[in-house]
Amino acid sequence: MSLFCCNYNGNGRNACVGLSVIAAVIVGIVTAFLQLTAAITVTPVFLWVALGVALAYLAVVLIAVALAHPSSLPNCVCPILTALLIGILGAALLAVVLLAITFAATSVLGAIIVGGLLLFLTLIVTSTACLVRCLARCGD
Repeated sequence: MSLFCCNYNGNGRNACVGLSVIAAVIVGIVTAFLQLTAAITVTPVFLWVALGVALAYLAVVLIAVALAHPSSLPNCVCPILTALLIGILGAALLAVVLLAITFAATSVLGAIIVGGLLLFLTLIVTSTACLVRCLARCGD
């Protein structure tokens, strides 16, 4: 239960990252269900935007890490960056897969991949919120 502690406790666990992963999983499952029941559809434009968002985030993170001085960063940055990079790479990979392969609107595999894509996109957004919270030193 220490994953959901109030503050970063120095041992690699961060409450914000845990909550962002849980939120991302919930959004991914709901999206997969909605895609499977054909309540939503995924268009190629959305996939290109998702790929663009992931690549833009990757560029910003790479530039920020290259320019940052390690001693000026708080300890909570590393677990958040890990979650952010997982979200970026997962979203980019699944967007490319969905662009390359056409799935039927109600296929189970298509629904799982679309759910995974939204899981990773949600992880990007929530991890960014955690990163802003960490860098602003909220919760110290």
